[in-house]
Amino acid sequence: MNPEPSMKEHPVTDYQALLGEGTQLVDVREADEVAQGTLPEAIHIPLGDLPSRMGELDSARQTLLLCRSGGRSGQAAQFLVQNGFGDVTNLVGGMLAWADQ
Repeated sequence: MNPEPSMKEHPVTDYQALLGEGTQLVDVREADEVAQGTLPEAIHIPLGDLPSRMGELDSARQTLLLCRSGGRSGQAAQFLVQNGFGDVTNLVGGMLAWADQ
């Protein structure tokens, strides 16, 4: 019997270790926050738009989630797992931790 899918957590400062062919990196911050900078590979889907834009993502691919500090991306990760995404990782610390390194 397979365990229920669950989200994982990984430090944003080492996010590149998780990037591979087919990985989708999603920034769930608002547009004004993303305008100040994001990670190069990120797709921008604000957290509030995720339910209506979830179809833009492939549930079979690894999905990394990013926000300012890790809170909203954690919510997004839980939402995606509940909606059938199997390989979901919240990038802990978010852009604040990324900027501090």
